[in-house]
Amino acid sequence: MLKVKSGDLDKMALLFHRYHRPLYGFLYHMTGLRESAEDMVQTVFYRMLKSRHTFTGDGEFKTWMYHIARNVLSDHYRSGKREATTFDIAGLEERISGDTQLFELVEKRMAVQILQKAVAALSPESREILVLSRFQELKGAEIAEILNISVGAVKVRIHRAISQLKTLYLELEIE
Repeated sequence: MLKVKSGDLDKMALLFHRYHRPLYGFLYHMTGLRESAEDMVQTVFYRMLKSRHTFTGDGEFKTWMYHIARNVLSDHYRSGKREATTFDIAGLEERISGDTQLFELVEKRMAVQILQKAVAALSPESREILVLSRFQELKGAEIAEILNISVGAVKVRIHRAISQLKTLYLELEIE
């Protein structure tokens, strides 16, 4: 990004190639909307290019990128685009083995659907902390820098989000 900042705009393509998938995953898991997530990825990279002068190189590039992504996501929510009702846990169904009996397979798919609803029912803050920690696999220090909170606060928020998720899951499972 420092090279992009200094005028080598061709390096932006390398950054896009390296980071567009994790960024898409974050935005998709936050919204549940494929097309909106794709549009937001483009917006994030546009804003990175437009705001390249603000990148200092002191912190990690990913942290700066996720700050911009969170702003784009905030703009998305402010505009009232909340159409998604489910949360896709990508790849979870592929982990279900092909040898499983039909009853077990149906049971597992129902559990995945309940989990999707539970994650979608979380507050945006709780969903964000879980997406960053579990799906984006960011470390506590990285999340702390992105959210501008302490590492201890990150751990507490993750614990609370997981507790909320368990409660929601159990409530939905009873229904």
